Order: sequence, then structure tokens, then C-alpha cells
Amino acid sequence: MRWQIQSKVPYNSADYFEKTLITDNGFREYDVRWRLSTKANPNGEINPNGFVVLGRAFGTYVREVMGERKVVVGHDFREYSQNLSRSLVVGLLWSGVDVVDIGLALSPMLYFAQHRLNVKAGAMVTASHNENGWTGLKLADGLSSTLGPEGIQRFKEIVKKGDFSTGPGGYESYEDIFSAYADDIVAGKKLKHVVDVVLAAGNGTAGRFAPPVLENLGCNVVPIDCDLDWDFPHHNPNPEDVSFLRSIGKAARTHDVKIGIGIDGDGDRIGVVDDTGQEVYSDKVALLVARWLARQTPGRNVVIDVKSTGLFLSDPVLQETGTKVIMVATGHSYVKAAVAKHQAIAGFERSGHWFFNAPFGRGYDDAVQSAAQLLRMLDESGVSLSKMLKELPRTWQSPTIGVVCPDDVKYALVAEMTGRYESDLKSRTPIAGTCINNLIDVNGVRFVMEDNSWGLIRASSNKPSLVLVAESPNSESQAYQIMMHIQHRLEATGKVGEYDQQMSPPAAM
Repeated sequence: MRWQIQSKVPYNSADYFEKTLITDNGFREYDVRWRLSTKANPNGEINPNGFVVLGRAFGTYVREVMGERKVVVGHDFREYSQNLSRSLVVGLLWSGVDVVDIGLALSPMLYFAQHRLNVKAGAMVTASHNENGWTGLKLADGLSSTLGPEGIQRFKEIVKKGDFSTGPGGYESYEDIFSAYADDIVAGKKLKHVVDVVLAAGNGTAGRFAPPVLENLGCNVVPIDCDLDWDFPHHNPNPEDVSFLRSIGKAARTHDVKIGIGIDGDGDRIGVVDDTGQEVYSDKVALLVARWLARQTPGRNVVIDVKSTGLFLSDPVLQETGTKVIMVATGHSYVKAAVAKHQAIAGFERSGHWFFNAPFGRGYDDAVQSAAQLLRMLDESGVSLSKMLKELPRTWQSPTIGVVCPDDVKYALVAEMTGRYESDLKSRTPIAGTCINNLIDVNGVRFVMEDNSWGLIRASSNKPSLVLVAESPNSESQAYQIMMHIQHRLEATGKVGEYDQQMSPPAAM
């Protein structure tokens, strides 16, 4: 009965070792993530035996679905990640696949290792930017390709069915993937001018790897919270958390640097603070980078996610260079797939996932590579980031706001809200002083107003929550009103809980 899956297994009991805990809600749109059962969280959703079963299932997926026999495995820096990675490896070996273990790594280091070793399957033990206590997997089914919804569902079916492949698997420890990864990012393209940079890692995995890469690129790096500490004592390393960005801004002003950069827990998302210490939402910085790329490679596509600024859709530089903007659902697997499908020069998510395609990258998201490209753009232009941002049309944006909503409720609630905004469109009901012009439903509902302001409600792909964003080209007050409208409408349903952060009301209100 040791490997029979249970939905509840008591912590600190014989059952914890003798039974397997895996709850269904961890199989999400393009990742798998659970709260680990621990002393601090005895009602967790997965235990180490669960990772053995996940390894058996992914090994079966690799053999039967992909037709492959080798997997690259890595893990992030959390108190429990190494042990869970070892449990995963046991399951993979049991299933008869060979394992190349790169150990402690960033997610993009795993993707790089796949390319370097020409291994199509990969498994990264990480909860990305989720708070401590979370764990999970990012699963690769090809070079620069991670499982999407269909792949995750097939993986889930294999887990639940329990009919796993078996056979002898081999183990190999790859000792120094970082040196090759670091050399590849710099690749003879060092900065012409030395740049002073604040680099914040929130005590997460990137603190081990990012500083030496940027130093080799030609930066004077001021490290902030780059010493690894799995308790994350200062900030959860999430570039969408305003408190994390503001801490970087404070350090940037203190040290008088040209730019501040924050990197998330597994190294695939970037946050940016300009030379004045002002936090900048990454989609606007991404637009500047997209312009820079478009001028070098005109006629290519650019992919953005549904949370990104509306400025992409009307940008004159992108239009002049024949760069088509393609909007897709939020999620690293979705954007990564779209970049490949449309042969885009790059893809950008507002959360800070940036994907550089050939000749600038290999199509996967990498915050260290993103930082290097951003620094090269600034180095070539000789213009400060704050000045470049001032050249963009002004809009006022909310932070990305999350509100608790149970996994078994959130999608139905988004569908309900979509219906409400469809009614508002038909009835021409005003919101924040204007009416809805059209709805974008590629991921949740983005209601776009007649004056190009907009609001968004979507279900989080990796947590029991909804995600809210608003933007106005007219005023901070209007953006705030749109956000408050969304929140009041959601709260009236009685189906949402606490918010992770809020938009500050304008001083004039």
C-alpha cells in the first residue's frame, strides 16, 4: 500500500512514510505545484513518497509519450528541494530512464543543459515564486518546450492510473553546468561601459548564480539579499510584489546605481528599477527591449501575455518595423510555445518572464539572460532607463493583484465575471467614466474601454487565487476606479478572500 495515492496522509505518523500523498489540485495548467506536508503545514498536499510516484509517472511519460530515455533533473534552493529531487530521481530510475542530475540550479540552467546535452526531457523541482512551503515541478517535453494543459493532463492520468514503466535506469551527476551557462550568456558580448547595478535575489537561488554572470558581463554589482537563505527573511523573491521592487529601489538610491534588477526564486523572471530608484512594471521595460530588437530584426513577431500594457498594440516603432504583436494567455508554457510557433524574436509576460529567440536566445525564459540583454540595450543607447521610459506614452498601471479564491471555484467565477462584462458591453454600462469597447478572452476576461483603458480578471495558473490588473492612458484615478470596480464586483459574490497587495489610492482622491 506504500505507493497507493491518498488525498490525506497525517504528518508525523507511520502513514507519512508508508503511504503516498498527492492531491488532485496540484496538477495545474502548465506546472504542478502543491503545499508540502510539514510540521508547519501538517495539512499539506504532497509528501516525499509523492515525488517518487511523480518520478515514476514522468519517466513513463518520457518513454511512452516522448519516446525518449533520458531526463535532466535540477532543483531550486528551498529547505526541502534537494530531498524531494532525490525522491523524484528514485522514481525516474525505477521507471527505466537515465537521469542527468545538475543539482542546485536555476530553471533556465536546466533548459540550457537540455540544449547542451541534447536531452529533450527535463524536470525542475521548484515552486518558482510561490511562498515558502510550496513545491512542485516544471516539466520539459522538448528543447525550449514545457508541458502545456494537454501534457499536464496526460501526466496526471499516468499518475492516477499507476501503470508505470519499469526497467534499469542509469544515473549521472553533471558537476559544472553553471560555468558553461555563464559563458554562454556573456559569449563575447561584454558591455562597452562599466555599469553599476543593484542585484536583488530575495535570498533565493539566483543569489548563487546571477552576480558572477553580471560581473563578467562588465557590471559593478551591488548584491542585495544574494546570500542564500531558505527562510526568505526579507522578501519573497517575486518581481511582481511591490514591496520587493521598492526594497530594490531604496537600495538603488542608496548606492546611486544606473539600474536595479530583481530575480525570482528559480531565476526565470526579472523585475526592474530605473536609475532614479523608481520601480517599473516589467511590461513597459519589455516594450523598450522589443523596440530595440525590432530595429535589429525588422519584420519579426513579438508575443505578449494578456496582462501586458496596451502600449504594445499601438507602438509606432513596432509598427514601423513591421513587427506584429501577438497576445496569448499568461503562462510560461503558453508564451514559450507561441514564440516558437510564430518564430517571434521575443516573448514577454508582465510577470517578468522574457523569452529571447534566435539570434538572441533559445526561446526559453531566463532572468539572467534578460538582465544581460537589457543592460546591452542601455549600453548601446547611452541613454538612461528613466529617460527611455519617459519617451513612452504615459499610462497608469495597477500592480498585479492576487485575491484568494479556491481552485474549485476560481474558473467558474471568472466565467461568471465574463458574463457580467458581456452584459455591460451590450448595455453600454459605464465603468470609470467610459463604456466597454471590446472583450479579450484569451485568458480570463480583459475588458477594453472606448478610451483604451482596461481591466483584467483571470484565474491564477499556479495558486488558488484570481489575478487582477488595470491600466489607464488618462489618469491614475481612472486606473484605481477600474481596479475598485473589479474588486467590488468580486467581493459581492462572497467567493473571494484576502488580497496579496493593493493599488494605493491616488493622492487627489
